[in-house]
Amino acid sequence: MRHSTFVTLCAGVLLLSSCKVGPHYHTPSAPIPPSFKESAEWKQAEPQDSRLRGDWWQTFGDPDLNMLEEQIDVSNQNIAAAEARFRAARAAIRITGADLAPTLTVGGSSTTSRISPNRATGRPSFSAVTGTFYQLPIDLSYEADAWGRVRRTIEGNVDTAQATAADLETMRLSMHAEAAVDYFQLRGLDEEEQTLQASIVAFEKGLELTTNRYRQGVVSQMDVAQAQTQLDTARAQATDLVVTRSQLEHAIAVLTGQSPAELTIGAGKLPTQPPPIPVGLPSGLLERRPDIAGAERRVAAANAQIGVAKAAFFPRFTFSFTGGLESSRLGNLLDWPSRFWSLGPSVAEIAFDAGRRRGMTQQAEANYDAMVAAYRQQVLTAFQEVEDNVAALRILSEEAAQQELAVTSSQRSVDIALNRYRGGIATYLDVITAQNVLLTNQRTAVTILTRRMTASVLLIKALGGGWDVSQLKNAG
Repeated sequence: MRHSTFVTLCAGVLLLSSCKVGPHYHTPSAPIPPSFKESAEWKQAEPQDSRLRGDWWQTFGDPDLNMLEEQIDVSNQNIAAAEARFRAARAAIRITGADLAPTLTVGGSSTTSRISPNRATGRPSFSAVTGTFYQLPIDLSYEADAWGRVRRTIEGNVDTAQATAADLETMRLSMHAEAAVDYFQLRGLDEEEQTLQASIVAFEKGLELTTNRYRQGVVSQMDVAQAQTQLDTARAQATDLVVTRSQLEHAIAVLTGQSPAELTIGAGKLPTQPPPIPVGLPSGLLERRPDIAGAERRVAAANAQIGVAKAAFFPRFTFSFTGGLESSRLGNLLDWPSRFWSLGPSVAEIAFDAGRRRGMTQQAEANYDAMVAAYRQQVLTAFQEVEDNVAALRILSEEAAQQELAVTSSQRSVDIALNRYRGGIATYLDVITAQNVLLTNQRTAVTILTRRMTASVLLIKALGGGWDVSQLKNAG
């Protein structure tokens, strides 16, 4: 009778183990516009491929950039730290999963003790009993996951591991994008330096011209001083660029896992224009941004924690078995009569906790609401970043065309001013003014091109850099 009762109890508990309390998870809604506001006005050529790929930096067709980017995944320490956090999150799944299995403990002991005779007789005695007791115990315990507490915890840990995998991809994307932005800014400085060097050559010729005319008595020494000042200023500006360029080179070295002394980037040029970038639809952004995917997985993890908190309201069922061998003599410890065992289930329920479980449930629900808000904010931020950079590319493209006209016009002004000066009908101040306007316009054109390249990188980053949420399926 007792045996059948035990079996019935076990069967009932195992049936309860198929239950999981707590809310079922549904991906929270997010504000998604039907189309991007800026993309309708952004005129771009159709790319050969309508979607970005993993090695998105190859879109720019720069071998030096490709070489630097290839070192990021291998040597960047921020990525290494994020990858270690991902491995730790996956290990947490295995740790929690062990709670679904029984715990088996095997040991051995040898105890020598003196037993007071008064414990047996209750009367004073001088005869003590001393002996050695040997034991080889085996303890097995199993807590049935009757209400899904452990399974909800595993579910939350899987969601957290997937969020951490998304964090790893976000870190990779950020590091690759930062390296590309630094690289194009460095190349922009190279272009500016080349522009300044070309101007320095022109200013040296101007100084030579004014010096010769001064020696011929055609112009005053003021023209020579103005030409010398202009030349010295341009040289100082060229030298000043070296400071920022060195800092960018050092930053790129650290991003590639090298000390600044180990990396030298030779001078180079910017592309003539940024590559076409497919923007797609706003709804697809949720599938392409790892930070959005990570935020959504944290919502799922917070939902699982509500189930864990609610499971605490229900009783806990534990099965335990203790057995083994024990004897006061080592010689017969392994004999069959030395065996002992005990077996039985137990049920425990918290009768009073002063509202602790209710508070933990309310805390889990509040954490879930916070994660939902964070997810929706991340979505809005993603849309903003795409709109910002699409707008930047569109407006900077128009500005670049306008600036090109300004460079052409200022070059014509320089030519006219120089001809008038050689003909003796203009002062050298007119030449200096025209040349300075030309130099400013040329440097502005380089700055605009640099901004267009960095905006392209930031747009690719805002679009997720070719990542896809399907990559999270095996992350847990």
